[in-house]
Amino acid sequence: MADVVRGTVEANGLEFGYLAAGPEDGPLALCLHGFPDSAHTWRHLLPELAGAGYRAVAPFMRGYAPTALPEDGAYQTGALTADAIALHEAFGGGPDAVVIGHDWGAFATYGAAAHAPGRWRKVVTLAVPPMNALMSSFFAYEQLKRSFYMFLFQTPMAEAAFNRDFVEGLWRDWSPGYEAQARAVDVGHVMDCLAAPENVGAAIGYYRAMFDPSRHVERFAAEQDAVGAKGERPVLYLHGADDGCLGADVVLPGGDVSAVLGQLPDGSRVESVPGAGHFLHVERPGDVNARILDWLAR
Repeated sequence: MADVVRGTVEANGLEFGYLAAGPEDGPLALCLHGFPDSAHTWRHLLPELAGAGYRAVAPFMRGYAPTALPEDGAYQTGALTADAIALHEAFGGGPDAVVIGHDWGAFATYGAAAHAPGRWRKVVTLAVPPMNALMSSFFAYEQLKRSFYMFLFQTPMAEAAFNRDFVEGLWRDWSPGYEAQARAVDVGHVMDCLAAPENVGAAIGYYRAMFDPSRHVERFAAEQDAVGAKGERPVLYLHGADDGCLGADVVLPGGDVSAVLGQLPDGSRVESVPGAGHFLHVERPGDVNARILDWLAR
């Protein structure tokens, strides 16, 4: 199994920390994490991608240590999209690159694939459907209850509430079947990334920018628009059947994939992963990795 190494790289005006595996001359596989998470979330997938010949890279997203804090405080999805495109450039990616995103990383993936389709051959997203499909389900009563944290994050109490117990609770609720000892490892990685108050503010800032367009930076306007665009590169979308963050009951009601599939480019696929919650790629790595590698090999 390929070794995972650490490194840093400059992209989009920020120094990014990253984990990587695989041959440096292999096609780039860029893996983008979400909240509350870290690049370590891809520890099962990186060696598998490396074994398939990819140069698999998982950056720590902006504001998540050891990646730098942006001086302009930009945490909108357009900035995340610009980061993904800049990272493709920084790692010398070609048109045979693939991009894989979970949670907030999924938003960045949709945007990067739509804004710069010539950079990517295939696309994979997990746990967060395209923006239009998400908004059609967000206001269901059961989903609003699950999304309490988003509203908490709009208040001055957010930073005070954010601690290990809070993060542990989210992981427990969102992936109820995930074994406690393994969950503690992931939560530990999160707390390492968000140990400083300014990093906590960055993670919360993603949600504040989501609800408050006045926090958007104009130079990312085109990338921001791309996040909601349908794009043209085929997407494999995977959703955990037991997701406690964004429920399968509202995303794939009764197993119906049509609402999500209708918002994806032609040739895309939507699959539910049984026995998995929100962090499906660490809960059921064998199943999820096999689906991803099969998709990339097609």
